[in-house]
Amino acid sequence: MRIDVPEGKDAIEYVWGEMVPGIGPAAAHFSLSVYAHTTLGLREFEAARLRVAQINGCVFCLDWRTERDGEKVEEEFADAVTNWRTTPAFDERTRLAAEYAERYTLDHHGLDEEFWARMAACYTQLEIVELTMSLGSWLAFGRLNHVLGLDTVCKLPSGASPAGR
Repeated sequence: MRIDVPEGKDAIEYVWGEMVPGIGPAAAHFSLSVYAHTTLGLREFEAARLRVAQINGCVFCLDWRTERDGEKVEEEFADAVTNWRTTPAFDERTRLAAEYAERYTLDHHGLDEEFWARMAACYTQLEIVELTMSLGSWLAFGRLNHVLGLDTVCKLPSGASPAGR
């Protein structure tokens, strides 16, 4: 970890809350809002989220699986995200969400008119804005946690640490 966390303190709560109380709680609220208020389907949401996590290398984000109403994506879903171009496991919206995540994260200047035409054919404008805000959140905060080394000490809701799994 790149930040010294006092003994007995939770790393995320300390860094995101105590160290930067004017920024961290607002960032955390935005991050949580992406999950609490999404209108996107679970599969496209997770395809985009996991593709950003794969690119960022955030250990916690790679271990995380979004749950909605007791449902999660299947165990093999992360492998399908890695192979989003060719996997038979994805419909067009899910494949496009993974593609958008990859392009947004690696080459946002390369999002051309052909890409936007495909997005507009599959997603409403509201969904495009929502997905874009979600991508921004995952890119920023997953990368922040990975760069500072917080991703290996975050706790999953089960209480397990991704680094220990």
